[in-house]
Amino acid sequence: MIQLLSVKLKTKPRNSPVYPLNLPLVKNFTELSFDSPVTFFVGENGSGKSTLMEAIAAGVNAVTVGAEDVGRDKTLSGARRLGKELKFAWRTRNHRGFFLRAEDFFGFAKRVSHLMEEMDELAEAYKQKFTGYALGLAKGSALSQKRALIEKYGENLDANSHGESFLKLFQARFVAGGLYLLDEPEAPLSPLRQLSFLAMLKEMVAEDAQFIIATHSPILMAYPQATIYSFDHQPIKAVAYDDLEHVTLTRAFLNNPESFLRRL
Repeated sequence: MIQLLSVKLKTKPRNSPVYPLNLPLVKNFTELSFDSPVTFFVGENGSGKSTLMEAIAAGVNAVTVGAEDVGRDKTLSGARRLGKELKFAWRTRNHRGFFLRAEDFFGFAKRVSHLMEEMDELAEAYKQKFTGYALGLAKGSALSQKRALIEKYGENLDANSHGESFLKLFQARFVAGGLYLLDEPEAPLSPLRQLSFLAMLKEMVAEDAQFIIATHSPILMAYPQATIYSFDHQPIKAVAYDDLEHVTLTRAFLNNPESFLRRL
């Protein structure tokens, strides 16, 4: 189900010198509609796709999978500035889902690891404060919280490969009816893992989840009936899969890599 219907600027863009309000993306931006449960933001580095993704996350106050929350992360100060300028239209609004940038995953893994360590330390500290029944209750509470984390993420997210950890995170955190804002989730995923991720998308869309994904991956972009917005055009416009430069260039290279490699 499509929950977030559209995003637009509250007022006409001003000639602001402040980042990111001074970007061509913002100056040419009017409104973006989400007509499919899966929407892709596509474009070259620096085209603004991650900037808009982050601003949407800040504007809707999305739960962040990272070392810090969206409201406190210093690297998202510009996103919060732009997020305040955005107006959102909803079919239905809930707080399920999350925002994830691929580079933030290691910070999140450390955050989970620290929480587990804190639960162990808390359980040990209770031994000094309580005895008998009170000790059992207090210690049990701390250890049950640790068990809940282990059930979700495993003993140690860092013990897996980066790609395996990503997929474990998605399996643990994807819930029905959530809105998911994902910035380059393919970064740690092999082509085979990307296909596994597409299977997850299909399962979650069937459970009324919505995805907005910034990506460079032609494999992910091939998701059936997805809307693909190209940020290489100003203003942003919807583009067919077969017309994307990412797709045509990848096909051309795979069909005849020698012709490209000769030019190196």
